[in-house]
Amino acid sequence: MKYTIAIIAVLSLAVGSTFAGCGKTVTDNGKLKSFDKETKVAVVEVEGKEVQRTLTPASKGAEDIDKLVGKKVTVVSSHNKVESITKG
Repeated sequence: MKYTIAIIAVLSLAVGSTFAGCGKTVTDNGKLKSFDKETKVAVVEVEGKEVQRTLTPASKGAEDIDKLVGKKVTVVSSHNKVESITKG
């Protein structure tokens, strides 16, 4: 009985940690230098450094990204994939 309970406890811990995502997001505040429509890569200048982030179909605010080139933007990304991009 002890072994059965121990095995169930170990399996439940293993399954629970499998579904946990890292949840790490990065916020970049800077000027949107360019956007490549073919590769969906946005280049943001943050504190003198260029940062590249890739847009996905789920990226919020991506519809108007052409209008944001040359303006200050806030980009929230996870693993270099843009979650949202907003003016300001």
